[in-house]
Amino acid sequence: MSNPIQNNANRDLSQLQDDSREHISSADASMNSFPGAFHAIATAYSDYTKKSFEDTRSFVEKLSGVKSIDKAIEIQTEFAKSAFETFMAESQKIGALYRDLATESCKPFGSFLAKITPTNR
Repeated sequence: MSNPIQNNANRDLSQLQDDSREHISSADASMNSFPGAFHAIATAYSDYTKKSFEDTRSFVEKLSGVKSIDKAIEIQTEFAKSAFETFMAESQKIGALYRDLATESCKPFGSFLAKITPTNR
């Protein structure tokens, strides 16, 4: 003879185990995407650093050959404008990579929270 309370408890335990397996597998998939995302972020930083270094080197070369103050100010102004535009563009690109990483890392928790959040009020 099976007790109805025991049947409900067994069914709830089985459901909990199934949900746990599902969340573990989705968290595992999310963790597998981390190395690729971190690699993309590191590559973006590396590319920006290289470009910044090359731009600065070019600026110093141009500045060292200048004969007048007016030309030096013009070259410095161009460099500052270019450096700022590059910084803003690369910052947005890197920020988007971080946003994508955060979005991917939170996906496994979305379905879990949807299941445990009460819908009747």
